[in-house]
Amino acid sequence: MQNQSALDSRAAPRRAGWLRYASPAVFYPLAGRMIPFLALGAALFACAGLYIGLVVAPVDSQQGEVYRILFIHVAAAWMSMFLYLVMAGYAALGLILNTRLSFMMMRALAPTGALFTFLTLWTGALWGKPTWGTWWVWDARLTSELILLFLYLGFMALQAATDDTQRADRGGAILLLAGVINVPIIYFSVQWWSTLHQGASINLTTAPSMARIMVTAMLLMVAAFWLYSAAVALARVRGIIAEREPGAVQAGSPREDAR
Repeated sequence: MQNQSALDSRAAPRRAGWLRYASPAVFYPLAGRMIPFLALGAALFACAGLYIGLVVAPVDSQQGEVYRILFIHVAAAWMSMFLYLVMAGYAALGLILNTRLSFMMMRALAPTGALFTFLTLWTGALWGKPTWGTWWVWDARLTSELILLFLYLGFMALQAATDDTQRADRGGAILLLAGVINVPIIYFSVQWWSTLHQGASINLTTAPSMARIMVTAMLLMVAAFWLYSAAVALARVRGIIAEREPGAVQAGSPREDAR
């Protein structure tokens, strides 16, 4: 009977399929194996994107050389919104299913999302000065992007405000879900209001308004930022797992224990 119970306990994770990776002990070593590949991919895509965008792509007939800032600006803007939606998805999973790893991933993604939001605002200012003649205007898209930065910073401040991790996780999750409404406002602001900010150069319904080589450089930068975000988030969540559940780290690293 004991042997049968042992077999059943070993078979249970296999039957669970991908759900077993919701366990911090199982996810911890998997994340460690994925990080080097994601980081290498991010570096390769970034080098390719920057080379094409800064060297190969032609000079824009209207904006001149300054338009090259957009290869970083647009990719960072997309990632700032995407990462917030991913965090909100983890927040919903954590609240509904009470999965510990969901709250950990939510927390691990926040600094990277804040970084890309700041990068979006900063590169936008660098582009806006020679193009609009000013570093900043209270444009609908700029203002809603600034609100997104405040949401990221507010989430991180809330996490650091208490040592009660469960309370911080649930409070942060509620804040994230409440702030989701800001993401479509950012995206559709140029359609809903008359703004200085130009419309989207790439969307799913019409052909790109940019040259193909420019689109290629922009998509390469998006891929680089996505891979970077994944690598950094996995590295950060490993630290969170080690801090919150050191027993899970030991359980997920039998080879290290053997050595």
